[in-house]
Amino acid sequence: MNWSVLLLLGLWLATANASYNYYRLPSALRPQKYDLRILTILENVEDFHFGGNVKIQIEALENTKNITLHSKHLSIDESQITLRQISGEGKKDNCVTSTEVNPTHDFYILNTCQELLAGQVYELNLPFWAKLNDQLEGYYRSSYVDPLANETRWISITHFEPASARLAFPCFDEPGYKAPFAITLGYHKKFTGLSNMPVKKTKPHESIRDYIWTEFQESVPISTYLVAYSVNDFSHKPSTQPNGALFRTWARPNAIDQCDYASEFGPKVLEYYEQLFGIKFPLPKVDQFAVPDFNIGAMENWGLVTYRETALLYSSEFSSLKDKQELSNIVAHELAHQWFGNLVTMKWWTDLWLKEGVATYLATLCVEHIHPEWRSMELESLSNLLAIFRKDALEGSHPISRPIERVTQISESFDEISYEKGSSVLRMMHLFLGEESFRMGLKSYLERYAYKNAEQDNLWESLTQAAHKTGSLPRDYDIKTIMDSWTLQTGYPVLNVTRDYAAKTAEISQERYLLNTELSRTGKECWWVPLSYTTQEEKDFNNTSPKAWMECSRTGESPVKTIEDLPGPDQWVMFNNLLSSPYKVNYDAQNWKLLIETLNGEGFQSIHVINRAQLIDDVLYLAWTGEQDYEIALQLIKYLHQERELLPWKSAFENLKLLNRIVRQTPNFEFFRNFVKQLITPVYKHLNGINDTFSSIQQQDQILLKSMVVDWACQYQVADCVPQALAYYRNWRSEADPDEKNPVPINVRNTVYCTLIKVGSDADWEFLWTRYKNSNVAAEKKTILTALGCSREVWLLQRYLELIFHPKEEVRKQDSKWAFQAVAKTELGFLLAKKYFMDNVEFINNFYHQLTRSLTRLLEPLEKQVFSRKDYNEFKEFVINSKGSFKGSEEAIQRALEVMLTNVQWKERNYEQFTRAIKKLL
Repeated sequence: MNWSVLLLLGLWLATANASYNYYRLPSALRPQKYDLRILTILENVEDFHFGGNVKIQIEALENTKNITLHSKHLSIDESQITLRQISGEGKKDNCVTSTEVNPTHDFYILNTCQELLAGQVYELNLPFWAKLNDQLEGYYRSSYVDPLANETRWISITHFEPASARLAFPCFDEPGYKAPFAITLGYHKKFTGLSNMPVKKTKPHESIRDYIWTEFQESVPISTYLVAYSVNDFSHKPSTQPNGALFRTWARPNAIDQCDYASEFGPKVLEYYEQLFGIKFPLPKVDQFAVPDFNIGAMENWGLVTYRETALLYSSEFSSLKDKQELSNIVAHELAHQWFGNLVTMKWWTDLWLKEGVATYLATLCVEHIHPEWRSMELESLSNLLAIFRKDALEGSHPISRPIERVTQISESFDEISYEKGSSVLRMMHLFLGEESFRMGLKSYLERYAYKNAEQDNLWESLTQAAHKTGSLPRDYDIKTIMDSWTLQTGYPVLNVTRDYAAKTAEISQERYLLNTELSRTGKECWWVPLSYTTQEEKDFNNTSPKAWMECSRTGESPVKTIEDLPGPDQWVMFNNLLSSPYKVNYDAQNWKLLIETLNGEGFQSIHVINRAQLIDDVLYLAWTGEQDYEIALQLIKYLHQERELLPWKSAFENLKLLNRIVRQTPNFEFFRNFVKQLITPVYKHLNGINDTFSSIQQQDQILLKSMVVDWACQYQVADCVPQALAYYRNWRSEADPDEKNPVPINVRNTVYCTLIKVGSDADWEFLWTRYKNSNVAAEKKTILTALGCSREVWLLQRYLELIFHPKEEVRKQDSKWAFQAVAKTELGFLLAKKYFMDNVEFINNFYHQLTRSLTRLLEPLEKQVFSRKDYNEFKEFVINSKGSFKGSEEAIQRALEVMLTNVQWKERNYEQFTRAIKKLL
């Protein structure tokens, strides 16, 4: 049958009605093994496609008259389907009488001639064919330009998570259906074939000239979303790993020199996890693969880990320290998945966090172990908390572990809650349990469920047993009770601490912290909170063991907790040592006064650096929602003029950025600008301004601080920042070969480029756009893309918005959201980007082709800058009228509207008071 007839058949099938309509596969059958053969045609640019067949050995667990599995956009030649019994008595051929399709759940249902009998094993053979798409999901194509031949080269690659294996071959596409895979790839002999396992043998194709079949070793039991394969002409860099798995890092040939760092770092990561868990990496090899077109950061496919180029390639001439640290975190995260996610997989997407939150946390431990000089663990822990405090304070947030009833909900779960909040609650548990119990619990969980599926209760059970064994948790406490309050509830608490200074006690109550002040906080939520605290005399911040617990009653209420033996009225008390748990604290006026005095005095460093960051974040949140006066908040952060550490500044900048985006659109911005200039001038001068002193900085985190401070200093025109940035840029423009020689210091390039584009000419914009097109380094391309959005020329920004979404232009689909966000973040660009988004939402939705996460990323800079009732209502109306374009993004849309509403509330409630408080301090 020819391809066009097959395609028509596939389209007809898609319209058939199916009787089975539950969102999960029926439980009557279980795959035991897949034999997958795929032939990929990459030579014909007019007709990229693949075809093949899959043989699935299926065990019947119950008697059934049909086989239901997943298939999406695949053409299946039904005349070639075979079904036969391969075990049990009287083995006989079976057959398929008819098929149905359920497009809602991507089900392909085969009705069988004879009933499949419980206990028997059957072999189903399905031939299929499809276009090799360019939509960054399923089995798709990617390309790069060979600079020597000036030709486009094509490769094929897979991305199956969460539910796109069904786009590549018919399968039981749920994580609970693990089975071994024997994969064979057919392709032109000029290419290389890669898959999860090493090559077993290669032989010539039986009928197509110059084509070969490459058969790979059979895999261990694996979920479909972790299957991976590629046909490519890439080069690789082998790593030396004594007694370990074969380790290779792959990239397009003209970028192989950027693989050095990842190929050296990756094996160290693998070794760290093997020691941490006491379990060897289970496969014979690991390939790290840099894909030119990739929609997410990276994907942990077992044995063939795929990355966006920015996440794997590093150039000492073009990548900043921040780029290097992000790359390290991503590699450590993906390799942590080889155990958490791949060896032990969640039963269903409800517990997505069981791999994503765990891998996020383990990556912070791993990078800290390999690069202690970066002091990155504290920074990562703080960054995770700053990310979740805002998102999880929205009513439209969701629990870490949540019900999933359709595929779009799975995609929406890949967010800060699953990753950063998951990581933060694990860190909390690690800190209250201690090292021994934590490691023992993880190891026993991995050993117990290796090659199987688990849910969060299984992890709690292993950790409780370990904690009781080591005595780190009282026998009448169990991890499930404590941790369920953090994983099954939306949000986090604010603890209200009211001290009785005469009695030397404090009463502590908790309530859910919500940004939307129109909502009642008298909810029934209650969290089990480990209470660590210290006093002005003790200053024992490093002790994170709970001195007491806030418990929840059997009916879920939170009784007020009384703490005794506290100091008198001349000493502060501070809760949440090292910000070890994700909650906020509001003190009585006297305690805030004492903390502000210490911070603004000479002994401010007696408060631990993480807790200084915590105080800044807490007081600015509480002021935002009106529980604290802005005078108190600004008096507290005024101490920053003497702060020289990264974490408090990180916390301050994250909060000031939100205020800046609203206040800069108002007549009183000059007061805010002067206040910020006062705050940052001392630290800017202390760090020698924008001058290139990076090589002499001993502490690596000071490099990050300098990059951050310089960025704000140029935005706010502090001292010599802007003239110096322009001088660096002029030197670069005068270079004979600006693509090869760039005198702008790597760690401030983003600031220098943006400053120049802001005040420069059209020729400067074109100069940078040319550098973007000529660059061979993904990190540098990202920096330039972002800077190009800093222009203040309306026509240039309009042209840039058109360029971003033009399929024939130089901006790859995966990078378009960075460019759009860059435009939308600026004062002028915001209005243009908002209008462009609202006018073209249908076009943009089609451009991303159901990659819902990409569409919702465009909302992020827009939602933060709407602060008037009129604009909020206009956006609300737009959402109602554009429902079709937001299918699958409903949660993100609701959250965006809620963020806008909280901005409106802030403007109406706080703007005047905020301005008065700032004027007082100037």
